[in-house]
Amino acid sequence: MVARTVSRFARLPGHRASRAIVLRKADKPSSSQNPVFLAGTGVASEESSSSGNGRFREDGEEEGGRSGWRSGLHKLVEGSATAIGSIMVLGLAGYSYHAYYKSHVLRKMENAFAVGYSSVELAALSRHIGPTSSHSNLAMADLEKNDWVPRSEQAIIDSIVDGTLRGQYHLITGEKGTGKTSMLLKAMRRIHGEGTAMLEAHGDPEIFRVRLGKALDFEFHEDYIGSLFSFKGPRDTTALLDIERAFNKMEKIALKRKEQVGKPLILIITGAHLVRDDADGQDLLELIQQRAELWAASNLVTTVFVSDDYWILERLMWQATRLRVTTVHDVPRDTALEALKTFRSENYNEDVPASILEQVYDKIGGRLSFLSRVAKSDDMIKACDAICEREKRWLLSHYWILGADLDPGGETQQDLSSAAMLLAKTLVDKEKAMRKAGTYDGRLPQVPIHEAQQIMTNSAWIKEHEHNNIFTINSDGMVQADSVAMQHAMREICEREGFDEHLQATLDRLDEIESLQRTREITLRDLQENGVYEAKVNNGTISFKIGSTQEEKPSK
Repeated sequence: MVARTVSRFARLPGHRASRAIVLRKADKPSSSQNPVFLAGTGVASEESSSSGNGRFREDGEEEGGRSGWRSGLHKLVEGSATAIGSIMVLGLAGYSYHAYYKSHVLRKMENAFAVGYSSVELAALSRHIGPTSSHSNLAMADLEKNDWVPRSEQAIIDSIVDGTLRGQYHLITGEKGTGKTSMLLKAMRRIHGEGTAMLEAHGDPEIFRVRLGKALDFEFHEDYIGSLFSFKGPRDTTALLDIERAFNKMEKIALKRKEQVGKPLILIITGAHLVRDDADGQDLLELIQQRAELWAASNLVTTVFVSDDYWILERLMWQATRLRVTTVHDVPRDTALEALKTFRSENYNEDVPASILEQVYDKIGGRLSFLSRVAKSDDMIKACDAICEREKRWLLSHYWILGADLDPGGETQQDLSSAAMLLAKTLVDKEKAMRKAGTYDGRLPQVPIHEAQQIMTNSAWIKEHEHNNIFTINSDGMVQADSVAMQHAMREICEREGFDEHLQATLDRLDEIESLQRTREITLRDLQENGVYEAKVNNGTISFKIGSTQEEKPSK
């Protein structure tokens, strides 16, 4: 008989606990008796718990392994999909920001050429309004009243700035204080700054880069969010490459403007002479000129250089094909006297005699900055004398000669000073000859640049003097005093008693110092008793021979 025993719980290996009914045998079953399983009820014989237990474990392991493989595959697919989705979202966001940033940069630069003024232009134009007025009153400023001296060059500059004159780039040159920048500002004021950008040059390319970015409203990618990461940003390079990037952006704006308006952009670079005449400065100037040539040929951008020094013209002319040079001279005599008389009559109710006006022009000439200062002073003759005295002090403090007592350590500076005084004496003597011949018409005497270099005995010195506003070189290569006031100062210095002797003594002392520097002193000492020296000169070479003195034969 088979006894049935009910067990409440039976735990099979590899499976969860369940209620089971286990059939136990009172007697050992026969070998032919098979284990009994009750399907669906978990009923099994005790023998099956031993022999059948192994088969059940194998089935469970196979089923668990299959489910684990499927779970791992599912997780791999899920993780891959998440990663791919994240990368796609990140890439789309990065690309969208990059596209937005590029369009934002172009919009900002396009706004820089819209109607209105940048901070640099506002600072320059603010002199036309009252000191307590707001910049909003700039549109109501009367530039015609403030610029009371009419200029013949204003029409040319107006046509450049408003885009009428195309296909060229320009160099506006002239002495300091002739009104070059004032005429450009006046032309910009007439078109309300539309399509123009102005900046002032600097000798340091890094500062030039910053000023160019300020004028064009271009940040050189310094506000790009990619700089937050560890990648190198586009700023990790030289200033010239950044300037090239800014020009590339401006070129896109110029192309768009040409299609819409049909006029070129105007880029004005004032103070171009402040760029240093060295390798970095020449590279910067060459970069700008290359773009200016291309833009002028395609009518995209008109580049305007404003310079006081001749070396900018000399450098640009080296590879210029579309350069146009406009020289701004002093105001002519008749124009200056009439404008000065009208200004004094309208502002001071004073009818200035013609003799006073003639004295003013003879002392300071038609330099606009000097005329403006004299016209607003109470005593015009006294103001003229103060200007001439200041110019004389400037000349003496830089290039006065020291005479026969010159110290050898000051040879380099005195070379420049003596050269300046030699050229000043030449100009003064030429003025005297013109007055004596009756050909002097008020214009300053001039000498060609090659003659000036010959007088100075060094071709590089004239540029140093021009940079210090002692002499000036015009676009025709003629050298003259920087102004009528400077010519007056030179005349007063050269007419001093004993000036010629003092100048000659300085030149003789310089020759003496140079001769001493070329002279070598050789000291020979006897290194043996009764030593003698034999010197031989052969083709400028001196050779010495040391020998012993022969004993004199006794006399018979």
